[in-house]
Amino acid sequence: MLYEVSGKSSKQKSYILATNKLVEMQFLDTIPNVFKCFSKCKTVITEFAMQDYEALAALRQAAVLPEATKLREYYSESEYKYIDNALRVNLGMGLDQLCRMKPAYLTEMFRTELMRKWLQYDEQKSMENFFENVAAQKNMPVIGLDNIGETMYMLFDREPFEWQCKELLKVIEYPENEVKQERAIKEMYRNGRLTDIAYQIEGPNNTTSISYSDYQVYCQRNEQWVKRLAPHLKKGACFITLNAIYLGGEKGLIEQLRTAGYRVRAVNRRFKLKN
Repeated sequence: MLYEVSGKSSKQKSYILATNKLVEMQFLDTIPNVFKCFSKCKTVITEFAMQDYEALAALRQAAVLPEATKLREYYSESEYKYIDNALRVNLGMGLDQLCRMKPAYLTEMFRTELMRKWLQYDEQKSMENFFENVAAQKNMPVIGLDNIGETMYMLFDREPFEWQCKELLKVIEYPENEVKQERAIKEMYRNGRLTDIAYQIEGPNNTTSISYSDYQVYCQRNEQWVKRLAPHLKKGACFITLNAIYLGGEKGLIEQLRTAGYRVRAVNRRFKLKN
């Protein structure tokens, strides 16, 4: 789960940590040298800087539907009632309160609640933002690889609106598929199988809300991330923390960094860090 990045005129080594939001922060104690590597770094780099509160406010606003768009128009009466009931049961709010939100936002809300109920997800205990939060406490710079506009696009506008509507209905009709997928990815993560995570997502049998088309978008974004990381990696001493789904596989960020000329190798018990 932890990689050292060097070479290509890097002045100091940097590190990449794969994360999984369903895994609690105590799991970090089982990753050899992770805290030692972090202590060597001066900057934290992540997908989106969650400490930017103005950006978070903009994200919440971006989740709202345009005034002229009516969610009810994209479903039959029975489908609309079915979605409304599922949201009430799982979120405690129905479409009378949530119908102004984009389907992609509702899908993510519903999925998150599934993870809480079935996979013990606890945002307060999650490892996902641990180092970002520590950096904020230490007044270390926290840099997002995506800007606010790109993050809003990835979350709410990457898929056509009609497809978002279909996906919301599918997730509500077949919630077990989402839970099964996330359970499998969580287990692969805990065993350090990043390549298997990539195969799990891009496989032809994956019919969940995070599927082959999403993986292709991630791969394209990885190419852009390599370019954006270049000046930071040249300076070095960066601690890069990203979801494991972006890192493994032939088109994952790790391989793309290697293709770009960086030396990327795992940090583990057989690799001793130099003081």
